[in-house]
Amino acid sequence: MQKHRQHLPILILLIVAFVIGIVTVRQYGESWDELQFFKYADRALEAYSTWPRTGSVPLTGNTYDNYGPAYVMLVALGARLLGPILPWITSDVRHLLYFFTWLVGIWAFYVFSRRWLSPVPAFGATLLFTTQPLFWGHAFISPKDIPFLTFILLSLEFGFRMVDSLQDFAWGAAESKASQPLIAFTVAWVVLLIAAFLATPLVQGWIQGMVTAAAAGQVNIVSRIAKDVRTVDPAVYVQRYFVAFLWFRALFFLVSGIALAWTWRKVPAAWQLLRRVLPAAILLGVTTSIRVLGPFTGLVVAGYAVWKMRRGSLLPLSVYVVIALAAMYLTWPYLWLDPLGHLVESVRVMSEYPWRGQVLFDGAMYPSTGLPRSYLPVLLGIQLTEPVWFLFVAGLAILIYEAIRRNTRSRFLLALCLVWFILPFLGFVVTRSPLYDNFRQVIFILPPVFIVGAVVFEKLRRPAWQAALIALVVLPGIVEGASLHPYEYIYYNRFIGGVQGAYRHYELDYWATSYREAADYLNRRAPANGTVWVEGPAQLIQLYARPDLKIFSTAESERADHYDYIVATTRDNLDLTTYPGATVVDTIQREDAGLTVIKQP
Repeated sequence: MQKHRQHLPILILLIVAFVIGIVTVRQYGESWDELQFFKYADRALEAYSTWPRTGSVPLTGNTYDNYGPAYVMLVALGARLLGPILPWITSDVRHLLYFFTWLVGIWAFYVFSRRWLSPVPAFGATLLFTTQPLFWGHAFISPKDIPFLTFILLSLEFGFRMVDSLQDFAWGAAESKASQPLIAFTVAWVVLLIAAFLATPLVQGWIQGMVTAAAAGQVNIVSRIAKDVRTVDPAVYVQRYFVAFLWFRALFFLVSGIALAWTWRKVPAAWQLLRRVLPAAILLGVTTSIRVLGPFTGLVVAGYAVWKMRRGSLLPLSVYVVIALAAMYLTWPYLWLDPLGHLVESVRVMSEYPWRGQVLFDGAMYPSTGLPRSYLPVLLGIQLTEPVWFLFVAGLAILIYEAIRRNTRSRFLLALCLVWFILPFLGFVVTRSPLYDNFRQVIFILPPVFIVGAVVFEKLRRPAWQAALIALVVLPGIVEGASLHPYEYIYYNRFIGGVQGAYRHYELDYWATSYREAADYLNRRAPANGTVWVEGPAQLIQLYARPDLKIFSTAESERADHYDYIVATTRDNLDLTTYPGATVVDTIQREDAGLTVIKQP
């Protein structure tokens, strides 16, 4: 009973957050590039039907292919299932699914924190983490960064659970002797499996070469099988034979895999190992299929396994890696064409992301590849609530003092903070990694900041004092988040004067989610069949506008002779350069900082 009571606060927090999310989700606008991500998701899902039939994968032709599609495919499928149940537009259904993902991340953060913190400090860390306006706002509108953060947390929690569950796992002498031939066969089977999949582009090239040669009159196996190869388009036979190869490969490994699994049934320890490794491995694979930085989680789990199990970690980690690779491959169709080549390409593209826009930082514009080294430290300092860094510094000092006194927990927390936050942070700063839209791409390195900060709560022995301090440090996030709703993600703390102090100096509504509110204004005020010029992501106005309104934008080849209204975001100062002589009739703003401007000629 006492154990269940310990979990009551987090349960209440999740219920309260869920109710708030259900009530407010339809107030958040779609973000700038969400539509493109779900066009990509549809193509990726289409691959599961085209690949077995044609041996081809629908591609976007741009860098979206280098993003892992696992999460957006799940959301696309979820939206299809929920669409007939919820009388909402598809965008709102997706946002609800993003928010559910965030709730799962909150749970994962809490249970992971409980490994080192007692219940009240762990709950305090979770509450501070949850009430960050930056995180809360992104939770409704981002199909990328908050989901990746959630899957990082899930992968770590289940990875650590895997290692903990293997503490009593023993591969005895009897099992070792009986399974030696099976292990040899299994290793050979895995090597052959990986080789067969890595060789996909080579086989396709060989087939193409053989068909081309046969079509040119050369006698080979193709010309002997296909008598009409010289009169039929060679592409027909290339596709036919390549699909035959895919089916043969799939059937061969399916049948041989079933036979191998059937043979392993006589080794109960093998099934125990698989049962304990499988959830963590699948999560790692899916996390990698969301963003190529996912293997970072696997390295942390591997380090924990080596620390806890020493040489005994080799076998479970090998199984862990193989299953993770399989899960990544199965959920990322772009890899099917050339697994190794496309994975390497994706790592390169994502590490040097060719974003062509300009980044507003401290009042100046920079290319994403030429940011000053102060970019990330400054933004981290001004976009989390004021108490966070004070708690972190104090908690870090406590851990260092305790580590010197040989406290095992403190030493491990320090190591975790070093690997998960400090080293990646320094890496991003020193290498000046391309970033844009503030630091949303690196949100996943921040959980240890909150865990370390919660060490301060533990030093207050009385629960009443702990509760008082927790209430004090979470208050700024709650108050500021409520005042910015539904644009919590534009939050800046009072170190820089809040959102008003950041206006025209740092990015605010960089995803133009305030266009939904602009569309509401147009729906109320624009005349029937009115014309509207939209600067920037016109699709965000089109999504929410009345059907009779005619929307024109920079993407249109034609222009109207007259516009009843002009809509422009303040990002890149587009509101100042778009029809500068027009009269401003409404401004969507928070704290006197404009997000979107509506004008009339």
